[in-house]
Amino acid sequence: MKLVTYRAAAAAEGRLGVVWGGLVIDVERLGDVVGEEFPTSMLDLIDQGPDALAALARAIADTDGKRPTGIAVPVENVKMLAPIPRPRKNIFGIGLNYVEHVAESARSLDTSKELPDKPVVFSKPPTAVIADGEPIQHNAAMTQQLDWEVELAVIIGKRATRIGKEDAMSHVFGYSVINDVSARDNRRAGQWIFSKGQDSYAPFGPAIVTADEIIDPHNLVLWLKKNGEEKQRSNTKFLLFDIPTLIADLSSGMTLEPGDIIATGTPSGVGAGRDPQEFMWPGDVVECGVDGIGVLRNPVVKIGD
Repeated sequence: MKLVTYRAAAAAEGRLGVVWGGLVIDVERLGDVVGEEFPTSMLDLIDQGPDALAALARAIADTDGKRPTGIAVPVENVKMLAPIPRPRKNIFGIGLNYVEHVAESARSLDTSKELPDKPVVFSKPPTAVIADGEPIQHNAAMTQQLDWEVELAVIIGKRATRIGKEDAMSHVFGYSVINDVSARDNRRAGQWIFSKGQDSYAPFGPAIVTADEIIDPHNLVLWLKKNGEEKQRSNTKFLLFDIPTLIADLSSGMTLEPGDIIATGTPSGVGAGRDPQEFMWPGDVVECGVDGIGVLRNPVVKIGD
């Protein structure tokens, strides 16, 4: 199931929807039709677990071809918000998680050339999240090295504390796309959160695809284009630490909760690793895609003096 948070008019509040056959089916209104009290937000749906998803799938199937007017809207007529517009806590970012990216970072960003023996973890605050189509902010007073990083996002569906790798995938709700925007010249004594956590530095979406729809999350092509020119292309099979390893490692010391987001790392091809180096500037448009999930497109705009 492809789940979205959307609005059908500029002033409307975000609503939970399901993308189905070129339409966005409104979950709350569908519930009214079938006599079910369905969740009204993505976080509520995740909290309610597999039974809520199963009930929603049955309602969609049962009303196929006979939904009243107003239950569904054409995809092109809605504005997609971030699937979780305001995460409950920081996004867990994973650094240096593709072998070739480790090498290019060592050349250009003074990181170690050795492969990490454990996942490298940082975070991005909820205020960094923006939706498909919303602007990535470029403040020239803050950065001259604004960079891109396409990543597969994993959304946790079930509380996880000290989970073994063998059980980790049962805690995954679904997957999305994230651009781990990074101001390379804003690292502080090796710490990355200010470089990666500023406002608008986490474009996220446009949808969450539930885990049952993704046959193998470790065999997904991911790519990024700037102004139509491809800059990154790889496959999640090249992750240094796979998803079960990431969940097991994070949950060994920090409880993962429903709705938590893990950005699993970026492949090679970032701007800082190119020769000559290349960064994002006002007027650029960046597209990130993960096959089977969707495409995230964001303009870069100037802010500040």
